[in-house]
Amino acid sequence: MPRATTTSPSSAAVRATPRLRATPAGGQVAAAADPRSTGRGAVGLTWERRWTRPGVHPYDEIAWELRAAEIKNEAGGTVFEQRDVEVPAFWSQLATNVVVSKYFRGHVGTPEREHSVRQLIDRVVTTIAAWAATQRYFRTDEDLAAFKDELTYHLVHQKLSFNSPVWFNVGVEPAPQCSACFINSVEDTMSSIMDLAKTEAMLFKYGSGAGVNLSTIRGSHEKMSGGGIASGPVSFMKGFDAFAGV
Repeated sequence: MPRATTTSPSSAAVRATPRLRATPAGGQVAAAADPRSTGRGAVGLTWERRWTRPGVHPYDEIAWELRAAEIKNEAGGTVFEQRDVEVPAFWSQLATNVVVSKYFRGHVGTPEREHSVRQLIDRVVTTIAAWAATQRYFRTDEDLAAFKDELTYHLVHQKLSFNSPVWFNVGVEPAPQCSACFINSVEDTMSSIMDLAKTEAMLFKYGSGAGVNLSTIRGSHEKMSGGGIASGPVSFMKGFDAFAGV
């Protein structure tokens, strides 16, 4: 488990030379460094290895094999197929079919298509590790390397797995949508209702689900301000439900 560490006021991080900022009069005064943006004064996490060894990649300690991933419909017709995909030898065929058909990126039959579980896991883990390095999550480079190896180990051994939006988007989109579920709100106006439809459609596009509290929308027997009777929240629910199936 990661553990946060603390430092004393005499540490090198605290003793770092402060930056200077200009004053309205043209002079300079010391400006405190912001640990959130500079990392100064922030020690970071240490990460202990439990399942991996320094200098030994988790992929090198397991057997790999080439398989075909294939999914058929009830009539026996093939709805998905990708041959010669590289997977860990201990993975089931079901796991192979699901991962290859849902999470490999790129069009089948093109050079851009992922063809190995190594590529899939590396795409996600390398991206997360790059974020950690940029934002200085870890105390040392060795801690970051340990985190990266341990995460890779757990994913390839199916000890843990991310939700679908992570596999879909991380390492693909510049600002990936990673949450699996969103809770939205709506006001009792046509503009707000249509904005909600767009919001949910975009959430669905990147693999997430959504919930919404529709209690603010007037019922189907209530009057509208411009005349007429409201259609009620159920009528809009049908539209939102249709977007989810697109």
